[in-house]
Amino acid sequence: MKGASAVATCGALLMAGLALAACSNDGSSTGMQALTAAGAAATTTAESGSGSAFPDGGAAATSSEPFTPFGTVPDSSEGGRQIIENPTVAEIMQTGTLPEMSLGKPDAPVTIVQYASLTCPHCRAFHRETFPEFKRTYIDTGKVRYILREFPIGKQSGNATIALRCAPPGKYFTLYGKYMEQQAAWVSQEVRLEPILAVAKQVGMTQPQFDACLKNQAMIDGLKWVKDRGRTLGIIGTPNFFVQGKLVKKTLAMSDIREMVEPLLSAPKSAAMSQNPG
Repeated sequence: MKGASAVATCGALLMAGLALAACSNDGSSTGMQALTAAGAAATTTAESGSGSAFPDGGAAATSSEPFTPFGTVPDSSEGGRQIIENPTVAEIMQTGTLPEMSLGKPDAPVTIVQYASLTCPHCRAFHRETFPEFKRTYIDTGKVRYILREFPIGKQSGNATIALRCAPPGKYFTLYGKYMEQQAAWVSQEVRLEPILAVAKQVGMTQPQFDACLKNQAMIDGLKWVKDRGRTLGIIGTPNFFVQGKLVKKTLAMSDIREMVEPLLSAPKSAAMSQNPG
């Protein structure tokens, strides 16, 4: 049974100690709920009805912990999630109050958008195994504009995501890389702020700055909008990608990127321009 196999995959990942990463996201019940470890897909950290590997509360939580909204789900009594079927480029590129975090030329002929959770082991694998070559081959050469959008799964990921957005814009991707590379040092089943701050300090963040970030409701609301909008566009987990407007729900290898990007680069200029989200 596919669901049972997915749960077994997630359990194997956790037992192997792969950063205790979230293997699924929030469920479908009303309001806040305790999140449990279940529902992983073999190639993506996916949303499922069973919740996240990172609890939103319970014995590990205390009243002094900062609240993050990323574990909440739409109220089923109000109709639940609304998904845009086949969203247009304009709908995909709509932004909220927070600026897009991107690399590459704004007018590059191809745009790739990644949705990522900082606790996701598959996002870490993409960052380590594929992203360096992808950046050298396509981003640095002006062929692809790369946009990273936050899709935190669980409170530990949510708090780290707030810290990531608080970094100076020029250090955002540096800090993102550090959170990915050092997952094993800061990811945990309980909410632990100290190791999250320890990574942020590596790009110059201070304790007062970190504390202020966790209380920045405008930023929290902006990040929640990014995730909720992602759900509306059909994002079900991490990593998910939009490649020139086409949704891809799997971890991309370099061969996948070449297969999708090269035809777009060789297309007639007028056709490429009509598909360009930038």
